[in-house]
Amino acid sequence: MSGVPASAAGGHHRPAPAVRTAGLWNIANVLTMVRLVLIPAFVLLLMHGDGYDPAWRSFAWAAFAIAMITDLFDGHLARQYNLVTDFGKIADPIADKAIMGAALICLSVLDDLSWWVTGVILFRELGITLMRFWVIRHGVIPASRGGKLKTLAQGTAVGMYVLVLSGPLATFRWWVMAVAVALTVVTGLDYVRQAVVLRRAGLAEARAVQAQERARAAAEAHAVRGGEPAGSTAEVRGGEPAGSTVRAERRPGAATEARDDGDSVR
Repeated sequence: MSGVPASAAGGHHRPAPAVRTAGLWNIANVLTMVRLVLIPAFVLLLMHGDGYDPAWRSFAWAAFAIAMITDLFDGHLARQYNLVTDFGKIADPIADKAIMGAALICLSVLDDLSWWVTGVILFRELGITLMRFWVIRHGVIPASRGGKLKTLAQGTAVGMYVLVLSGPLATFRWWVMAVAVALTVVTGLDYVRQAVVLRRAGLAEARAVQAQERARAAAEAHAVRGGEPAGSTAEVRGGEPAGSTVRAERRPGAATEARDDGDSVR
């Protein structure tokens, strides 16, 4: 031993920095909580009175717009600054579906939006969410560009329906909603296709792994039935270990007697 400290000799290894775990109270989760709180406030503002007061519906539109904007930022902040938490994974999609579902149902109750439009969008959103859980053990279906466009189109169309519009703007919002419904259906079918492909690939991989395990088990069983592992069995010649020789007993005045038992005799 040289007596030199390990740090001075250059042998000191610094421990790897611990991975920082995001706490519950971070900016991404706060934005998600704000969106959850805005849902009942939005419904109360939209349905205030008879539900057709332009001023109250403008307030409702402001609450809806804030909810949509926070939806754009909370996920981005969580991924960029490693603020992903279990609460965020559960609460974020719930807040997204809740604010959109509440808006669609309220607009249909007020006869501003056909119920079939609300039904198509809600069926798609609920179905895709359940389908993601169905294939989650095989993998995660990533958000596609079409899905993001769908979300943007839905938010724009619903926001325009929340406002009291007339004339060309009322006609324009109908077309925006038509685009949103079309994107909803098309992207929903694409997600179904991805889920089927992902599940088939996952099942095929699982079967391949099982086949390898069965083949390995069969090989081990065959080796056990065949005896001891190669190299462990002693070579035997005529019942004696290999390399051993037996010298015939020599008797005085007698010829050498050899036993014909396969041993080497000298």
